[in-house]
Amino acid sequence: MPTIQAYGAQSETSAIEPLSIDRRAPRPDDVAIRIDYCGICHTDIHFARNDWGRTVYPVVPGHEIVGTVTAVGGEVTGFKPGDRVGVGCLVDSCRECSACEEGLEQYCDAGFTATYNGEDRHDGSVTFGGYSEAIVVSERFVLRMPEKLDAAASAPLLCAGITTYSPLKHFGVGPGDRVAVVGMGGLGHMGVKFARALGAEVTLFTRSESKREEAFRQGAHKVVISTDDDQMDSVANTFDYILDTVPVAHDLNPYVNALKRDGTLILVGLLETVEPPLDAGAVVFRRKQVAGSLIGGLPETQEMLDFCAEHDIVCDIEMLDIGNINEAYERMLRSDVRYRFVIDMDTLRAGANA
Repeated sequence: MPTIQAYGAQSETSAIEPLSIDRRAPRPDDVAIRIDYCGICHTDIHFARNDWGRTVYPVVPGHEIVGTVTAVGGEVTGFKPGDRVGVGCLVDSCRECSACEEGLEQYCDAGFTATYNGEDRHDGSVTFGGYSEAIVVSERFVLRMPEKLDAAASAPLLCAGITTYSPLKHFGVGPGDRVAVVGMGGLGHMGVKFARALGAEVTLFTRSESKREEAFRQGAHKVVISTDDDQMDSVANTFDYILDTVPVAHDLNPYVNALKRDGTLILVGLLETVEPPLDAGAVVFRRKQVAGSLIGGLPETQEMLDFCAEHDIVCDIEMLDIGNINEAYERMLRSDVRYRFVIDMDTLRAGANA
């Protein structure tokens, strides 16, 4: 069992700091990967600080991983050393339930195994994520990264990308649809890009007038300032779909009112209780829907990566030296990043060898 260098948290009050972790020797169906880049997701902060009360320490976050295959197990047929690959939010599932059989491993009836802070189904160990030199993952949960895509800028596609692509594809967004995206962060800017590439007319809802030009640069056709009552009234009963990427409790009622009859509000960021309460009358009397979506399964994630290569879509990123990760966390909490930090793992290796 090799020992490698990583960064992680030892407790909910500690900084993200260097530590050593053990990686398993590859099993017959495993792919060993040298990690080249790892995106930073807001979920990483939640787990590092135990915001959801289920973190197992030490925790090594990171589930937006791009790397290079270094070795494969004897049963692996789809990858070879030297291949550029990706690993997203999950590294295993039961592989037997109806969801898994349909390639929807994120909805596994037994629960998927998360890339970090999960429990390995074979040996019971706690999984460690991408803030590390290397990772070992079952072939089924490894993705082929198109060579056309920039390796660093494609890392956040493994979470922010698939989280927004999956619901747009599931609900059939296409030419002629009017789609709005709520929020212009790591998820929101990807939602705008994907909806535009799928042929929809795209509007951004934002609280900030300063985001207007940026929204147009990302591909939005229109911008609505959600704190302006007149602007909100002007788009009542307008949209076929609204993709809500805001991760904290907020009022959903104005967005429900902005939907057409039979329109759908899709939640991908909110994991808390809806507050204030939802006006069910607005849903019932116009046959509107409030739906949710969670990342994507492995087939759909590969489809998303290939779609990105075809349409020249990557995430807008800031490259990060891993030694500055705690500063990056503080900036993320202030929404001071456009739109994802990506760690250059050579900075970890350089520090370990210094």
